[in-house]
Amino acid sequence: MPEQFAPHRIAVIAPSPVSMFNLAIPEMLFSKVERDGRPGYEVVICAAEPGPLPTTGGLDLHVPHGLDAVRDADTVLVAGTGAPFEPEPRIVAAVREAAAAGTRIASLCTGAFQLAEAGLLQGRKATTYWAHAEELRTRYPQVELCADVLYVQDGPYLTASGYAAGIDLCLHLIRTDYGAAVANQVARLALVAPVRPGGQTQFTQTPLPPERGTACADTRGWAMRNLDKPLTLAELARHSGVSVRTLTRRFHAESGVSPLQWLLHQRIERAKELLETTTLPMDQVARACGLGTADSLRAHVVRRTGLTPSAYRTQFSRLGTTSVAATSSAA
Repeated sequence: MPEQFAPHRIAVIAPSPVSMFNLAIPEMLFSKVERDGRPGYEVVICAAEPGPLPTTGGLDLHVPHGLDAVRDADTVLVAGTGAPFEPEPRIVAAVREAAAAGTRIASLCTGAFQLAEAGLLQGRKATTYWAHAEELRTRYPQVELCADVLYVQDGPYLTASGYAAGIDLCLHLIRTDYGAAVANQVARLALVAPVRPGGQTQFTQTPLPPERGTACADTRGWAMRNLDKPLTLAELARHSGVSVRTLTRRFHAESGVSPLQWLLHQRIERAKELLETTTLPMDQVARACGLGTADSLRAHVVRRTGLTPSAYRTQFSRLGTTSVAATSSAA
């Protein structure tokens, strides 16, 4: 008989006082993944002391599970806290024990301080919320701090910077576990941006005025629907009804990258999705995502993933194995 599928178990550790936003992210994203009609993830929120748990918003949450939940987890995710410079010894010990057992460990926002205190980040790349980056560098000088990225993975350890970067890290985990097609569908269901590269900067230097915060949204959507076409910067600007210079400034302010950098990332993500979910020849994959030729496809996929397109397809093909909840109730 075939082995019965078991969902991937994620233990979300909530330090005190915990960020409610950090706790909402895993539930929002992981709950939308299904495999063969069954949940792809089982998420358990736990704390050093089960029961009422203070939050950074002034409310108390009831957390029924203690840190014993960590021992059964495939992934441990440490949420951010309003007291980042006071690592909880019991959480530190639980994380250290999980790491010794080979468990994948991740943190959101200031949760990185718990991982650093456990010694997991020594000699490794890591990040945290930019406002606390220098404090992390000072307290843990052996950490190779990447202070201006959204998230970073070094071996089995992943750290995300603040706020919405936690969404990017969780989508990255979904992509790692279930493939790019599933991760991008989850992003669409959650009404968030598709999977962004971890090396994207945490913040921009020229933010848009509040009333123009979504000025390029229509153009981004139009570009996503036309990735098979050789879109130019001038065409993007024409669709947006502005000059190339204005489009570039607005686009960077909204997405953190230039229009062409964003477009290339989306083309590669579409290529990965096609490699995972179709048997199209490489030249057809290249044309469908706008990368032109099989040679160009190969160069970009190798640079992004370290694998050739054929090797990527062999390793991550999801044909007939995964699906995503798409009902209105799941969204």
